[in-house]
Amino acid sequence: MSKGLFENRILIVDDNGDLRRMLGTFLKKEGYQNVALAEDCRSALSEIGAQRPDFIILDINLPDGDGFQLMKAIRQQKGCQEIPVLFLSARDQDADRLRGLELGADDYMMKPFLPRELLLRMGAILRRSYGSREVQQEPRQDQETRFLELGPRVVDFEAGTVRCGDREEPLTVKELHILKTLAENRGKIVTFDNLCKAVWNAQYYTYENTVMVHIRRLREKIEEDPSKPKWLVTARGIGYKLK
Repeated sequence: MSKGLFENRILIVDDNGDLRRMLGTFLKKEGYQNVALAEDCRSALSEIGAQRPDFIILDINLPDGDGFQLMKAIRQQKGCQEIPVLFLSARDQDADRLRGLELGADDYMMKPFLPRELLLRMGAILRRSYGSREVQQEPRQDQETRFLELGPRVVDFEAGTVRCGDREEPLTVKELHILKTLAENRGKIVTFDNLCKAVWNAQYYTYENTVMVHIRRLREKIEEDPSKPKWLVTARGIGYKLK
């Protein structure tokens, strides 16, 4: 049985006690009743070990490490590879934002922030992440819809993997969404805006760097030479196309 949106377990990791408590109180008032708080990497990993969260709000500057290291540690734990993560940080460098996204974060917000905007982004990520998993669990009869052949590589949408010979590599939820959108329009250009609306329900200009990071990660999984893509190609200034 799938969870309702407000039944999801939320973990807030931030060394600022006032902000941590304020955000926890705000989310509870908005309906999220299962909210845990952690002040550093150690307590965050302890919380995750005790009760796996469904969503993590993660600061970068922590007293016993940083959010990037913590995210790597979280991804190495069994059953935690696909937990949605939103970085919430005062660090405004593009390099930090891109690093967070490259590590697999779903979003990156700057401090100071509007709690209402955070709430909306969080709700959208939860619906996308767990809604898509429910769809993948449904039995599907159309094998052409389930499998996508790209030369020697075979994408299994139901299993969320890319197989090449004996090797198998997992796809993230967002990578699956992007690939499904392109596969449904195979041979046609999908504009930047249409791709963002389909995957993030947002306009391209707010997700430009995010899209580029995920396209690059996808190419590393489906292309023989990601620097010279054969299948997932860029239509310069317009969008992307799956050949």
